[in-house]
Amino acid sequence: MEEIEILKASDKKTRLIPNLPDYKSLYPNFSWERAKSELAWFPGGKINAAYNAVDRHLDSSACDKIALYWEGDKGEKSTYTFSQLAKLSNQWGNYLKKSGVVKGDRVFIFLPRIPDLFTSFLGILKIGAVAGTLFSAFQQQALFDRLEDSGAKILITNRELSLRLAEIRNKLPELKQVVIVDDNDFQKNLSAEQSDLEVMPMDPEDNAFMLYTSGTTGKPKGVVHKHLAILSQHVTAYHILDLHDEDIYWCTADPGWVTGIGYTILGSWSNKASEVIFSGRFDASRWYQILQDYKVTIWYTAPTAVRMLMAEGDLPKKYNLTSLRHILSVGEPLNPEAIRWGLKMFGLAFHDTWWQTETGCMCLVNYICNDTKLGSMGLPILGLSGGIVDDRGQEVPRKTEGNIALRPGWPSMMKEIWKRPEKYQSYFVNGWYISGDRGWEDEDGYFWFIGRSDDVIKTAGERVGPFEVESALIEHPAVVEAGVIGKPDELRGEIIKAFVDLKDEYKAKIADKSYEDQLKIELSQYVKKHLAGHAYPREVEFIDKLPKTRSGKIMRRILKAKEMGQPIGDTSTLEEY
Repeated sequence: MEEIEILKASDKKTRLIPNLPDYKSLYPNFSWERAKSELAWFPGGKINAAYNAVDRHLDSSACDKIALYWEGDKGEKSTYTFSQLAKLSNQWGNYLKKSGVVKGDRVFIFLPRIPDLFTSFLGILKIGAVAGTLFSAFQQQALFDRLEDSGAKILITNRELSLRLAEIRNKLPELKQVVIVDDNDFQKNLSAEQSDLEVMPMDPEDNAFMLYTSGTTGKPKGVVHKHLAILSQHVTAYHILDLHDEDIYWCTADPGWVTGIGYTILGSWSNKASEVIFSGRFDASRWYQILQDYKVTIWYTAPTAVRMLMAEGDLPKKYNLTSLRHILSVGEPLNPEAIRWGLKMFGLAFHDTWWQTETGCMCLVNYICNDTKLGSMGLPILGLSGGIVDDRGQEVPRKTEGNIALRPGWPSMMKEIWKRPEKYQSYFVNGWYISGDRGWEDEDGYFWFIGRSDDVIKTAGERVGPFEVESALIEHPAVVEAGVIGKPDELRGEIIKAFVDLKDEYKAKIADKSYEDQLKIELSQYVKKHLAGHAYPREVEFIDKLPKTRSGKIMRRILKAKEMGQPIGDTSTLEEY
């Protein structure tokens, strides 16, 4: 294994004093109880996450500050102040109350990233209902599974997406109403609603929003979060995103994914962030144009997107991106090569953050104020302790592989798995939340990712994490992305097989079979040289597109199922593939 590269905190170009200037001194003394004073509370210890995200700013200078710069796929643009977001979400709350929505009802949103998605989400929470978000790429079966399991009472969508309900609507008896946001009559009715609303004070443990996440088997599971989740999201957005009043912030995540809720709606707006939201699909030139035009200072995106940008070469040099001061990533581990590229192109290192739908907020992160070890997951956030444990929940020595685990009790930890209490309990062993990811902890307390529990490869008695092989492959100049699996082998138990997406110029060259064979050997030898003698792919297959979730995770189980000729299971959270 190559020597670990370290980017010293003193070498980072911060421009502003970080909101968290000294991790080591503040970590031991942090208290979630004291942090509650950062939020607004109602009498009796009640809270409302949507009120905290938007309405509490109306009595401050942020009332008329732009909260949302929206840009549509076709170049449409609009802006919304915190005051306008508050009024529009109040109208949504009043409309839903007239439609019979009461506290605890599930109201689901099936929309592209248009303003109605965000204002309706806030309105749902304000009246005590539970918001569910659905990716606009979902097809009939994915919609049915989620709407049926949740017992959603209302679905908010548009004309185009509503067509996917045609064959399933009569199988959803609990779905009482479908709201079509681009219907003229609906818009008139919504505009006629009062823009004042008495926000419902909620118990901190009351349900606020839910998301469905897929595992390797079975139907998607509904992960439910409470109103108190905003406390974790607020604190982590302040400390890790490092939001300052003058910042322009762009999180590229869709609210169908937990990042798009925690750090586009709740935690970021509770910090009075001015945000950019783009409703279109990924396009490198368009993304750079947005970074330039809005003078984005903080950019939170996915490693997959970073690698796609890397494949475009020197394209960023055509744009003025000097406004950027802090860049971060989420969704899957960040390869060292992507960090080096960020330093080369922007003079900034991407700061990786690790967390899950179930955790509700960033958990293991790379802070501006700390040294960054390239390829590491970073350190636990303030108010959270992490560890590496065996399958019985016993801590293992440092530098030993095991399950990445967290001590339960942080404010945004999932409240329940909808209607599946046994599944919820299965996450907890011997006083630890077991994440399902495997890794190790180094001598400085930094965590390092190996792979999902069911992804780790055992070859000739050695355990190999697919991520480290993928990282080695990405270092090769021909490779955009790679997905690595273990393939059964009589002699070795498993061999390592790599599925590789090549850069365009190399895709053209492999039309020559002899060149293709030569490149496969070259890639295997490259990993052998840069990683370990046993940890190289004995098989390499070139692939046009890797199967990934919308959050950017490579779905190795799908690669493995296809390789083995097995059913691929639930694919509803995948990118169109």
